[in-house]
Amino acid sequence: QVQLVESGGGLVQPGGSLRLSCAASINFPAFTHMGWYRQAPGKQRELVARIISGRGTDYADSVKGRFTISRDTVQAKTMMYLQMINLKPDDTALYYCNIAWFGLGPRDGFWGQGTQVTVSS
Repeated sequence: QVQLVESGGGLVQPGGSLRLSCAASINFPAFTHMGWYRQAPGKQRELVARIISGRGTDYADSVKGRFTISRDTVQAKTMMYLQMINLKPDDTALYYCNIAWFGLGPRDGFWGQGTQVTVSS
């Protein structure tokens, strides 16, 4: 069974930085979509950043210039990262990673359990 495990969340002051990691239990050599999503209390889950195979990266307007998504293969397993700088209180949310096999959309992909990011002074 494919698993995604997020890590790297925590409590940070406004203006601070965090780096989230998503470790997959397998390698995804062919994927359609890799993305980070977040859900704040009382709000719907929203796309934060994504890598679309063959098309590059895409970011929500609210995080452009502050967040960077990347991926790597470590010990034959896929890793995905979200570098976040200049964090704001509005970035507080539970962050999830999602990976979909080639030909599938995010709804048909795999999800992690989430990692909490809290931005507060």
